[in-house]
Amino acid sequence: MPVRAGVLIIVTGIALALTPPGGAQTAPTVSSTLPTWRAPGAPLSVRGTAGPGATVELWIGAAKRAARVAQPDGRFAFRVRVPVTRRRYAVAVASEGERTGAGSLRVRPLRLAAGGDVTLGDGVATAIRQHGPRWPWRSVAPVLRSADIAVVNLETCVSTRGRPWPGKEFTFRGTPRSLRTAAGFAGVDVGSLANNHSLDYGRIAFADTLAYARRFGIHTIGGGVNLRKARRPAVLGRGGLRIAFLGFSDVRPPGFDAGPGRSGATPAFPKYIRADVRKATARADVVVVYFHWGIELDWSPTARQRFLARVALRAGASVVLGAHPHVLQPRERRGHRFVAWSLGNFVFDWNSPGTDRTGILRLGLGRTGVVSSRFLPARINWVQPRLRR
Repeated sequence: MPVRAGVLIIVTGIALALTPPGGAQTAPTVSSTLPTWRAPGAPLSVRGTAGPGATVELWIGAAKRAARVAQPDGRFAFRVRVPVTRRRYAVAVASEGERTGAGSLRVRPLRLAAGGDVTLGDGVATAIRQHGPRWPWRSVAPVLRSADIAVVNLETCVSTRGRPWPGKEFTFRGTPRSLRTAAGFAGVDVGSLANNHSLDYGRIAFADTLAYARRFGIHTIGGGVNLRKARRPAVLGRGGLRIAFLGFSDVRPPGFDAGPGRSGATPAFPKYIRADVRKATARADVVVVYFHWGIELDWSPTARQRFLARVALRAGASVVLGAHPHVLQPRERRGHRFVAWSLGNFVFDWNSPGTDRTGILRLGLGRTGVVSSRFLPARINWVQPRLRR
């Protein structure tokens, strides 16, 4: 009489079930837990057990993604890349005709939100004193918090110490409480210090800025206690992807540049850009470069901006962001790469025509780079960027 597990033979009144090659035909089990979501093309790991030496298949949706032979103790492990099409997929493993569901996996782009110039001093500090530290962020905070990563140009120092940089016309300094609110309430994850205001109150206040950002969970780029650390990328993992951020300033007041034994901002030297982006591509799936560049109140990118962007893109960057002109400049999608020449002011006290126009750039990222883009326009009303409804 046939049985499912093999062939039944009667020997001296004793029934013996012969196990087929590859072990007993039992349903495979899954020991790993699926993540909530994965970005397009990101890796996915699935582990479990099956019959010793049995062939095990991994299915994502209607497609078989891989097959493995279980180890002698029955263990198996898959590491594959998820599909690039955004949707929800049923994940299952199959072996010897038996199938076990591993759960449901959502594939969606990693959501990057980018804003322009943010200062916590000057008129912004006045508004915060009158209305509280959440005031500048009330309209945009929900969008920034809903992103997987939010990045801005942090064009200010954060400290209660220091003195204004000698001879500098405009100097910005905000309070630690204001920066804590930017992180906790507004959801800012990454702040570029590669600009012409991060050292406005000297190196002691700059050191405080670095320390407070670290304390409140904001990753800083484009500035550090020395040149080596200023050039170091911030690498964040989300949705199975690793996103590297770098910052470079092409607006360089004398004394602001970081050096081998001197704190400061990372200068936008092509050799630094090229080398640092290439190193970052070895550590990350997507590289985002934030530049401080261009001419104030100029609505179009300069030849210098275009040159530096080319250097970054050819070295492997997928996203190039810009700030400093204080007005919006064009945005360009190039296949899986994106350039925003200037994101303008964001949380800022504007006083020139056009400098109140702002917004949030939302990019969807996958392993190949940019897969979607959208710009949410806003207007600044007394330092508060208000999204258009």
